[in-house]
Amino acid sequence: MPTTAPSANRIGYARVSSQGQNLDSQMDALREAGCEKIFTDRMTGSRLDRPGWEQMMAYLRSGDTLVVTELSRMTRSLLDLLETAKTLQQRRIDWVSLRERIDTASATGRCFLSMMGAIHQMERELRAERAAAGRASARARGKTGGRPRTDAKKLENARILYENSGKTAAEACAVAGVGRRTFFSYLAKHKKAHAGGSERIA
Repeated sequence: MPTTAPSANRIGYARVSSQGQNLDSQMDALREAGCEKIFTDRMTGSRLDRPGWEQMMAYLRSGDTLVVTELSRMTRSLLDLLETAKTLQQRRIDWVSLRERIDTASATGRCFLSMMGAIHQMERELRAERAAAGRASARARGKTGGRPRTDAKKLENARILYENSGKTAAEACAVAGVGRRTFFSYLAKHKKAHAGGSERIA
């Protein structure tokens, strides 16, 4: 395979997700779009370490234009798309997606990239805000993640009911709103700390 490419060429990239799928329609569209050389892959678009993709990135030169039939042929990740667009821009390589009619050599294409970058940043900020709000809400309810904590006051109320009212453990737990397993664990710790406590179990 050649290791250099003349400047200002249209270089195509075609990809399908599995060996059983056909590249012909993409190849035809890329040739019709003026691509002089086409690189291909038969594997998932969820990763960028694809043999054909890596060969194409090494082959591209400043002034070339990368052409794909649609954005999903490049990658299925918005972050990877933005990182790839940034890399191509730094190398002075434009790219075209035929289906979406995106051409980064045009003002419209550059506007599209800016919009996608802004959307990605907004999504990141919203996720961070939601996570922070969730943590704050959990702290307000006495939670730090994992299983919800049982209120110590409820456990103490259940103990008092159990030891002084004649109620069974199940009844005391139901009234106080605590689980029996948590209650018996609390009761055992309480008895260790207060020798001579009631030993009644029901």
